[in-house]
Amino acid sequence: MEDSAKSDELAVAESKSFLGSWFNIKWRPTSMAQLAAAEARVLQHVKSAFESFYVRITGNRRIWTLKVDPKKPEALPIVMVHGFGAGSAIWLLNVDAIGKHRSLYAFDILGFGRSSRPTFSTEADVIEEEFVNSIEEWREGVGLEKFILLGHSFGGFLAASYSLKHPDRVQHLILADPWGFAERTEKAAEEQRARVPFWIKAVGTVLLNFNPLAAVRAAGPWGPGLVQRFRPDLQAKFSEVFDDDTIFSYLYHCNAQSPSGEAAFSYMQIPFGWAKNPMLPRMMQLRRDIPVTFIYGARSWMDKESGKQVKVQRQDSYVDVQSVPEAGHHVYADQYEDFNRLVVQVCAKTDKAQLSEKNDKKTII
Repeated sequence: MEDSAKSDELAVAESKSFLGSWFNIKWRPTSMAQLAAAEARVLQHVKSAFESFYVRITGNRRIWTLKVDPKKPEALPIVMVHGFGAGSAIWLLNVDAIGKHRSLYAFDILGFGRSSRPTFSTEADVIEEEFVNSIEEWREGVGLEKFILLGHSFGGFLAASYSLKHPDRVQHLILADPWGFAERTEKAAEEQRARVPFWIKAVGTVLLNFNPLAAVRAAGPWGPGLVQRFRPDLQAKFSEVFDDDTIFSYLYHCNAQSPSGEAAFSYMQIPFGWAKNPMLPRMMQLRRDIPVTFIYGARSWMDKESGKQVKVQRQDSYVDVQSVPEAGHHVYADQYEDFNRLVVQVCAKTDKAQLSEKNDKKTII
């Protein structure tokens, strides 16, 4: 692990090398240092004591990490994986409520946020493995053994993939409006097109042959305004804590850097919102003793039937499907109190189940 001050110095150097040319630096008003400053503004609203640090993994790469430790070793830790185009600070409305009961870890996925931005493969299955391997190396770096794993959207896809490959590490899998589960059919695609928000259609139609967020970078000094124009709903989601452009600034700087994870994602997806290697058919391979909870936003444009299908597939395993009223795809922010309550309940049940399992083993011995 690296201290934050040294990490910021390295981040500045790293941002210069990634941005490359003088033209790009001048055209796009961003840098890793500006991203760090924007993140700090967001995290000022987290009341819990937390620490932030880099975890080194192979290939001289680093994973930016946020940790809350309320000193409750009897409770299982929780690991939270953000969605596409975001970073760990996006959980600001959830950290306090969930982190007061157990150790909480959130990290910037490799290629996103303040983590390293390497060149990934161009093959979807290889890219998925690269992401999962980076999470496992991160786990080894922070020294976690077993934990509750929560992922939102693209982070949910990666959380499920990680659970398939490393089932011994996951005590409960929580999937919040996960991306990439359903298989694409013409009927399903037509139904989803009707649900997809206008801003995704508008950006996606223009950028079919580019990385998903290329417009943010191509807009140069107008990029921050572009984020606000296409995503005015973000202000409402975080209006209880921000009455300015704080959240826009953070997300702009997350996505105006070198498009490493974004480029990798573009090779994994079929526009709009479909995975080349969908997760739903693979959930049958998930070890039967791993409980799964789906938490959907009732108004989300994302496919909600996958959770129900997993429940049918895994009838001899625990699968719960929850829907949060008045919430969209960003369920963790749209109705964060309801979301936090559900997650806290799931975690408490998981603690109780683990304790019961330990007591049973002692009895047998």
